[in-house]
Amino acid sequence: MALRDFRLPDVGEGLTEAEILQWYVAVGDVVTINQMICEIETAKAAVELPSPYAGTVTALKVNQGETVDVGTVIITIEDGVASESAPAAPAEDDRNLEVPTGKPKQAAVLVGYGVKEGQTPARRARKAASGTQEELGESIVVELHDGPVVAKPPVRKLAKDLGVDIRRIRKSGNITRSDVLDAAMALHGMEQPPATTYDPHREDRIPVKGVLKEMAQAMTTSAFTAPHVSVWLQVDVAKTLKAVKKLKDWEEFEGLRVSPLLIVAAAVLQAAKEFPKINSSWDEANHEVIIRRYINLGFAAATPRGLLVPVIHEADGMDIPTLAKELMALVDTAREGRTPPNRMQHGTITITNVGVLGIDGGTPILTPGQGAILAVGQIREIPWTVKGKMKVRPICQLTLSFDHRMIDGELGSRFLARIGALLEDPSELYDQSDAGDDE
Repeated sequence: MALRDFRLPDVGEGLTEAEILQWYVAVGDVVTINQMICEIETAKAAVELPSPYAGTVTALKVNQGETVDVGTVIITIEDGVASESAPAAPAEDDRNLEVPTGKPKQAAVLVGYGVKEGQTPARRARKAASGTQEELGESIVVELHDGPVVAKPPVRKLAKDLGVDIRRIRKSGNITRSDVLDAAMALHGMEQPPATTYDPHREDRIPVKGVLKEMAQAMTTSAFTAPHVSVWLQVDVAKTLKAVKKLKDWEEFEGLRVSPLLIVAAAVLQAAKEFPKINSSWDEANHEVIIRRYINLGFAAATPRGLLVPVIHEADGMDIPTLAKELMALVDTAREGRTPPNRMQHGTITITNVGVLGIDGGTPILTPGQGAILAVGQIREIPWTVKGKMKVRPICQLTLSFDHRMIDGELGSRFLARIGALLEDPSELYDQSDAGDDE
């Protein structure tokens, strides 16, 4: 009988670790190919893993609640095939999921999951000014004039994002994430807060891992690397609210949720088409600004697993009914904590709806790699001047934060003003232009 080791795959792009949330099988269970055997949580989302083998479970190598690195054996399955009759080369499923030991190469993955053969970009050895870096398991040795220093690839990436030259960190042994953060704080003239004591009878501590860990690192990276500028605008959304009521009666929206957020999303897409440089990012490595001719619209969502930013890909090519369908599916999946990793990648611009929490506005931090993020506040009835007369109107505050390296104040302000104009009169966002008299 042949024993098959199933290694934890990279279910995203360059993810390095995951936590085993729940095993669906036990030792002695018989499993089939593609049967879901466990649920894991990565820095992006919770996903289920299918078995690449059929046979009997002989060992669960990782306990529930344990976090392990990509490539770690998590389960062993006896496939029922005599070892002497097993083929010399691994089956295609094996090739997709085994961690390679030879020359790196790319391969397809099993039903959307699987670790690529060869190293991911985050695990690739690179050359530094001081000499050649060599891989040492999961770590990289950087040669310094006073001895080698070991640093894991995620730590090196964090150092690069924060503008820290990891070769300048003087420490014997492994350079940690904390060492890099200390160096970043010193570089920017800041000090780490003193260590606090812990009273287990009156305090709780939450392990920083999974989505929380990813969010904390992403926000720190964004805050330190992108010069944020924020502008805000108050908008009379009476016609937007009437448009929402009208669209709910359309046959195309039957069974769909229609809300002001849908109109906001449509307005952002329209304004981004008119001001394409808003939909851009900063490429530090190549000293270029990347202006994208497609819009992947992200929505910051508070979920049971933490802050996530699921994405509607190619949203600029959708009509409003299609956008409503995609938005509803995105929100429902995020609330359930089941957003797949591929729906949280490659966003180009983001909306965060703080109004649902009863907040008037805020200054959001950019999603790393994006040039702009729009915060939408709650709609409040307040006194407002309309045609020289004071009336009570539904007013919403919009706040736009943007990367000032490639988006100047004029561009950011014009983009926000255009969104505001579309919300004050959203008729051009859909086919039938009459949104109703607002008087």
